Amino acid sequence: MAFECSYCLIEGNASGQANKVVRFGRFLRKSDHSQIQRYRCTGCKKSFSEASTDLFYKQCKRGVNSKIAGLLASGVSQRRASLLLGINRKTLIKKFILLGFLAQFFLLESNLEEPKSEIIEFDDLETIEHTKLKPLSVTLAVEYQSRRILGFKVSQMPAKGHLAKLSFKKYGRRKDFRAQARKALFTLITPLVSEGVLIKSDENPHYPKDVREFFPGSIHQIHKGRRGCVVGQGELKKIGFDPLFSLNHTCAMLRANINRLFRKTWCTTKKPERLALHIALYALFHNTRLKAA
Repeated sequence: MAFECSYCLIEGNASGQANKVVRFGRFLRKSDHSQIQRYRCTGCKKSFSEASTDLFYKQCKRGVNSKIAGLLASGVSQRRASLLLGINRKTLIKKFILLGFLAQFFLLESNLEEPKSEIIEFDDLETIEHTKLKPLSVTLAVEYQSRRILGFKVSQMPAKGHLAKLSFKKYGRRKDFRAQARKALFTLITPLVSEGVLIKSDENPHYPKDVREFFPGSIHQIHKGRRGCVVGQGELKKIGFDPLFSLNHTCAMLRANINRLFRKTWCTTKKPERLALHIALYALFHNTRLKAA
């Protein structure tokens, strides 16, 4: 594998040509006990190694990264994961944030490599930000039958029902960003669907306008929402045939495998951006591990 001096590339080379790089010994990396080749630039005389461009550069416990991703995508909380892996909770959080950002990137890249979807389903999943008075919405799009997660967006929404007055009294007027999140999601998944895609959703009155705007050649099927099979669980439906089964089943899997989305839990989301990272981590695990199983 040919290497170029990153220092020369950053500082700029007056001659316009890359300086020659030669081998400069090896060293044993403590984190995984692997031999890493070092190199030296004959121009600037600086040295670097194969690990300098690694995604987990300078991480001392890189061996637990895959375990963290698997545990957090399997219903385990951050505190319990740090306990099981024998690492500090702050270390786990730092690794979780990095893994979440990488998952967002690889989720989109892996979806772009798949054939374009002919039928998709989308809807909103509701959760909370620390308290029920501060609800959040997760706009989710999945491929029909395969249940491949195409994309999602987390957004703020106002409280509804009997909680609306309490929320306004304690936290003031809470803005609704669901429309912006839905448009951002449609922009994200446009390259992932075919031109004449069949889009299925519930009877939300705001959906048809956005679907026509972002998918002008599509067919939009609207289905009436039904009650959940268990009180408080709106994803799995009571009826025998669910026209939005792929979406509802995927939402139910999110609630079953992401600790902060459990219906009854003391683990809650304190920062919406961390919820987005956690869902990205699960979505990549879902598409690459669970869907193929």
